Amino acid sequence: MLDVKDNERYKTFTRRTAILSSGALGLFGVLLSRLYYIQVLESSEYTMLAEDNRVNVELIPPLRGRIYDRFGKEIASNRKNFRVILVPAQVTDINRALDRLSKIVPLTEAQRQKILRTAARQPKFSSLTVVQNLTWQQFAEINVNGPDLGGIQPDAGVTRFYPYGPELAHLVGYVAAVSEDEIHDDPVLVLPGFRIGKSGIEKTVEKELRGVSGTRQVEVDAFGRVIRELSRNEGSPGKDVVLTLDMALQSFALKRMAGESGAAVVLDVENGDILAMASVPGFDPNDFNLGLSQDTWDRLRNDELKPLLNKSIAGQYPPGSTFKMIVALAALEAGVMSPNETVYCAGKIRLGNHDFHCWRRGGHGWINMHNGIKHSCDVYFYEVAKRTGIDRIGEMAKRFGMGTPFDFGMLGEQPGLVPSRGWKLANFGESWQQGETLIAGIGQGFLLVTPIQLAIVCARLANGGKAVRPRIIRSIGEDSLAPSEAPSMGLSRRHLKIVQAGMNAVTNELRGTAYGSRITEKGWEMAGKTGTSQVRRITPAERAAGIIRNEDLPWKRRDHALFVAFAPVSAPRYAVSVFVEHGGSGSRVAAPIARDIMRQALALDPVTRTAIGPIATGRSIRPPISEEG
Repeated sequence: MLDVKDNERYKTFTRRTAILSSGALGLFGVLLSRLYYIQVLESSEYTMLAEDNRVNVELIPPLRGRIYDRFGKEIASNRKNFRVILVPAQVTDINRALDRLSKIVPLTEAQRQKILRTAARQPKFSSLTVVQNLTWQQFAEINVNGPDLGGIQPDAGVTRFYPYGPELAHLVGYVAAVSEDEIHDDPVLVLPGFRIGKSGIEKTVEKELRGVSGTRQVEVDAFGRVIRELSRNEGSPGKDVVLTLDMALQSFALKRMAGESGAAVVLDVENGDILAMASVPGFDPNDFNLGLSQDTWDRLRNDELKPLLNKSIAGQYPPGSTFKMIVALAALEAGVMSPNETVYCAGKIRLGNHDFHCWRRGGHGWINMHNGIKHSCDVYFYEVAKRTGIDRIGEMAKRFGMGTPFDFGMLGEQPGLVPSRGWKLANFGESWQQGETLIAGIGQGFLLVTPIQLAIVCARLANGGKAVRPRIIRSIGEDSLAPSEAPSMGLSRRHLKIVQAGMNAVTNELRGTAYGSRITEKGWEMAGKTGTSQVRRITPAERAAGIIRNEDLPWKRRDHALFVAFAPVSAPRYAVSVFVEHGGSGSRVAAPIARDIMRQALALDPVTRTAIGPIATGRSIRPPISEEG
């Protein structure tokens, strides 16, 4: 029997046991209820969270639209790009990861630093491209060693490819990595290796070529490595673009211009289709897509021939004597000069205290408008310009498309310059001088034009005075871009025929300045105009000693060489402009090049051949045709 003391102790123990048991039961109840809440009431939410850790959703970059010439030749396409990507969130030490990778694929110090800078400024969960355009052997070795590389993953993407390289660098342009100020709110732009258009057509229609990104669901392990793909939505590929270009003619023009610095443009005089637009020298756009080295960039940027400049639309030069047709038309329209009226050329004229010289030291004698164009007499056009005045000349130049960009889809186009009294006063605070009008009469002084503008001038002269505009894009996807109707410029047909006849005499009449560069094939005859624009002033001492030959001068001090032409004379269809920087002579250098390009255009005759129509998105077209087509 328990004594009183033991009994008290027993009761105390029993109470404590009951309290502890009750507490334990309470805690167990709370635990059960929590488990019930998590596993039953909230099971769907936690299942989803667990699934999110197991399943990743990734963006799929859209396949970029292709670019074709008018006959279906692929001039910008896509090809496989074996590359390596890095996910910083899955790597504890990026430098160590790169050390492991460099045992398979050598990395330069510059590449390492670029990777580290990129990883530092973008979110850790975002992947970045470490190296691309791997060989199949390198790609296979990285796949085999994948488990040991941790956070570094092989990937088979797509990259842009330009099969014609430098031949279309300026026109088609190139793609390159997205810069920080170009990202904005589009998540696809931060994808590894994603490229966007940086120049040319690639940039002009970037939005249409880019397409819409897709998505894919992948199952990953605890280390973030992809185990399998669960689902995929490909998105929408970019739209294919068809240009007005004839690649065969483009290639010929570039070969003919090889070794020079300048541009050549070929147009359809009726609708303004650009059939060839060559700028030399060029560069390989694939270099920009694959990653340009600093040495290559410095070489391109510092080259005095300016290979990065699209001279056909951005090169601004004095038009020289190719401007004389504008001066003649301005005088005829103003009624200040009859085409039969003659001017005596003794080799120079005097205005005030200055002599204004003709290119022919002994002069041309008595000369009318026809022969003034044929022989390119400077004294004759000094007189025409003096009578006409700079305002009328400038107004006619603008009617022909000078002094303003055409905005036809090529970024970087320059406007040139058509000076006026008001322009000089606003820019120099000085009044216009009559001597400057004389200089403008032979295409010198303040006047500046681009090769595309000269081609349009020639096309408008050839087609009877219709204000045709240049066109480079035929279709985007399924949408055809029809050429706009060219309105009449309101010029007298009689006056146009006078100027056309003068241009015909340049090439097809004996002693014309380009008679030696005529096209002799019957029915293909070409009408043209030579131009030689000075880049320096010839001093009186040089004239007294006999003008120094261009060949004896440093390259940068030589005259520019120009030539414009249309053909066939009987039914004009093609217009050509050729500009050779510091070429020395329009008749000796530019005219033969233009003749050969025009002859090739007439032989290929691209405007009469069947071109491809609009291309449905994602649909392949027939294989590229051969050169003979």
